Amino acid sequence: MNRPVAQTHLSQLADLLCWMDEAPERRSLAPEARTPEGLWWEVMAGEDEKAWVWLEAGRVQGYGALVPFWDGVALEGPIIRAGDGKALLEHLVKKARQEGYPTLYAFPEARNRYARDLLEQVGFSAEHTTYFFAIGRTDLSYPVPPGYKIELAEPCDPQVYRDLYSRADDGWSLRLHWTDEELRQHFLGAEVELFMAYAEQGQAPVGMAELELDDTQAEIAYIGVVPEARGKGLGRALLGAAAEWAFSNPQIQSLQVRAHDHEKAAQALYKRLGFKQTSAVVTYALELY
Repeated sequence: MNRPVAQTHLSQLADLLCWMDEAPERRSLAPEARTPEGLWWEVMAGEDEKAWVWLEAGRVQGYGALVPFWDGVALEGPIIRAGDGKALLEHLVKKARQEGYPTLYAFPEARNRYARDLLEQVGFSAEHTTYFFAIGRTDLSYPVPPGYKIELAEPCDPQVYRDLYSRADDGWSLRLHWTDEELRQHFLGAEVELFMAYAEQGQAPVGMAELELDDTQAEIAYIGVVPEARGKGLGRALLGAAAEWAFSNPQIQSLQVRAHDHEKAAQALYKRLGFKQTSAVVTYALELY
């Protein structure tokens, strides 16, 4: 049966999430915490999140939640160890409709056929797949093409960033919805760095790479070059600059990058440089109205 997450569920929920972590074919978007205390803050303390568990014989055997995302809401899960996963998913879809969200997104691991089948049974459609790659500490430096320069952007000018982002990206519009203050706060912390490429004859940037640092791992969350500057090795140079910065920190042991399914050249480059694919996540969407 479906029940809103309560404090008495948190220990068993932590156990369920650890079970999910054990195999790629079980993984979906989920809370980061794996302790009852961490889950309380992540799942129950926030006003924007709505989470439910599936109880089977009095035990937590399933989990799903609605979290704000883009122009709609994203689905954590469904994570099902036992019980009626479809009933839990239909309950989450019903709640999303009641809240008036226009679109519901879900992000299962590509190998999670159980969750993917459930999503498709209730009307979700697969939009694209994002591939994640990682590499250990290595030299990825690359010369900046003649006529260009790469600099650390400090501070971030929201309007300059937004203009470059809209010109460099042809499909991912997430950051265009952020306010000036949200952009400033995102790049204010020491865990996020922004590299921008400029044509030396002009002041307007033509490419950028966003680097995020987290304990022992760094991730290039986004890399893009405007169409008129492509084909010159500028994206490769941005990758090298971000990697050099990341690995200058002795605590960083690996670098993660990502590429969507249509970005064949980027996937080939990462493999050629020695990156190994670690996961693939399928983006699903369901129009609620």
